[in-house]
Amino acid sequence: MNETKTRPAPWRTEDWWSCYIGWAILLLAIYQVLPAGPKIGKEWTELSQILPAGAGATCLAALKVFGVILAGTVLAGAFLKFDLKKLIPGFIAIFLLSFVAIVLSNQSQVNFYGIEYVLFALIFGLIISNVFRTPPFLKAAGLTEFYVKVGLVCYGAEIMFTSILAGGIYGLIQAFLVATTVWFLTYWICRRFGVEERFSAIIASANSICGVSATIAAGGAIQGKPKEISYMVAWVMVCAVVLILVMPPIAGLLGLSPEWAGAWMGGVIDNTGAVIAAGETLRFDDPTQGDAALKAANLVKMAQNVLIGLAAFLIALWGTISLDRKENPDLKKPSFMEVWYRFPKFVIGFVVASIVVTYVVQGIWDEPFAKAVGNACKGYRNWFFALCFVSIGLETNFKELVSVGGGRPAIAYWISQFANALWTLLVAWVLWSGDIFPVPALK
Repeated sequence: MNETKTRPAPWRTEDWWSCYIGWAILLLAIYQVLPAGPKIGKEWTELSQILPAGAGATCLAALKVFGVILAGTVLAGAFLKFDLKKLIPGFIAIFLLSFVAIVLSNQSQVNFYGIEYVLFALIFGLIISNVFRTPPFLKAAGLTEFYVKVGLVCYGAEIMFTSILAGGIYGLIQAFLVATTVWFLTYWICRRFGVEERFSAIIASANSICGVSATIAAGGAIQGKPKEISYMVAWVMVCAVVLILVMPPIAGLLGLSPEWAGAWMGGVIDNTGAVIAAGETLRFDDPTQGDAALKAANLVKMAQNVLIGLAAFLIALWGTISLDRKENPDLKKPSFMEVWYRFPKFVIGFVVASIVVTYVVQGIWDEPFAKAVGNACKGYRNWFFALCFVSIGLETNFKELVSVGGGRPAIAYWISQFANALWTLLVAWVLWSGDIFPVPALK
């Protein structure tokens, strides 16, 4: 890439706008003026249980959330040249599908098996795009990367560095050992299957760090193809459902201790919500053991999430200095500013949000208030993720999901995921079983 290329101003880039909107949501949450989302019945079994606050109050709460998200999207769209005439009606439809996805995920049996709202959102989009044809107004509102980037900035407010450190160094050691080993192993397997380098890096990041978040970050850092990024996100969600169903029973058959089982699932499953769902389906005689497993799973997954920024930087550096010149030897040697231009700015938004909540909000107020701010942002993160996955479905052809690259990327991913499970089981045994090191006390 030519380093003299004109760069868009910060108010003309999707990455920076995801930061602006995510930080605005965080600020509203800190000052306690962020509208709360609609209350949906937990583990409902009858239609009358879906809206515990009543239809009127639920619709009003949903309209407030809708207004906040639409206002941010339209404001960004005015600078990013979105087609606002088509975007607004399309956004209404995608928001309604997202709402239905969230409702269905709270159904009792669905909730028991850990099937998340994002999977329903993805399915709705896939049905429209594969059974029918995605209309132009839905395509205009299907801002996949924009939604997920804002959601990831909001997600930063949920990551408390102090919570990670409370578990000692175990979680960070496991995160580093798993992320580095699995990344290089997955990349090697993908290359052996003939997957091109950039796509291999995206798959490796998805498998080794934290699924959707890492896929988007790596794809932006290495300038991957949007179709490949969407392809990988879809596979991550399919894999998460499979792992939710198979890992808890396997942990029981192997007789893993609670912390060992939780750390294993936290290191393997690539989606934070799916990690929690899998942890909650573990069954122990003592309820405190289940709580310990869930805490270990969350700790390991949070530690892996922290690595997003470092991974994005290293991938951007590699792509700029090595891959670009390998593909085009005539390119001039890039400056390190090229790494900054390519680095996904929403990762900065994620890190800043986490630092603000951990050290500023918690320092000025207290830990319960900081967690309340994180929970408020989590509600909006869920909405943005739901919008994102409906959009992914709208642009994904199911036949392509299986046939991309002759099926080689999919085969390489699943083989790598199996290897990931074995390696993480070993690492988690060393750190969390108590056979070698004492098990840390988790708060």
